[in-house]
Amino acid sequence: MITVMIVDDQELVRLGLRALIENEDGLEFAGEAGDGTAAVSGVRETHPDIVLMDIRMPGIDGLEATRRISADPDLASTRIIVLTTFERDEYVFDAVRYGASGFLLKDTSPARLVEAVRLVADGGALLSPTVTRTLIREFATRPARAAKPHPRLGTLTDREREIVGLVGEGLSNEEIGSRLYISPATARTHVGRAMTKLAARDRAQLVVFAYQSGLTA
Repeated sequence: MITVMIVDDQELVRLGLRALIENEDGLEFAGEAGDGTAAVSGVRETHPDIVLMDIRMPGIDGLEATRRISADPDLASTRIIVLTTFERDEYVFDAVRYGASGFLLKDTSPARLVEAVRLVADGGALLSPTVTRTLIREFATRPARAAKPHPRLGTLTDREREIVGLVGEGLSNEEIGSRLYISPATARTHVGRAMTKLAARDRAQLVVFAYQSGLTA
């Protein structure tokens, strides 16, 4: 059973998401919050598997709530999916950098949202859709957001560096395998080793590292 907490300042949105979660096999509603402060305390109390997190909220917004939740070692198993109204939301990249495993637009279909919850709960990240690649590329390459290469970058083999760069482009293990003429299982192994060496929390954070380290053009 995948437990899901809903965080949004609009009651109607929370009600709709709750109805969706409660009527889906394998998903369980774990609680809700209308602002970032309540979200952090609620997550610490219930330890949900997934948090559906709005960004723009009064008081502590979703970005800060995401940072606090991800920084808490007791909540390491909780994954955050950011929900946003605007495709070009300037906070999306920061949300991923601060710990979100991906994001969805609020007009996403119910079926896609449920699929996303299952994907992230299984250790994946919402980084394949073109819109996600476009957003991350745009915000990661802004001069004001330039960052130094990851301090552990030198521990990667040439193949691992290459694969991290492809992960940064949003490629799945199957797509990486096709690009490099290796099996998806081999690609998955390389990705896993790179994540371990770079201490990446999940695939989403690996994408951020790829851009910050200049492995993705």
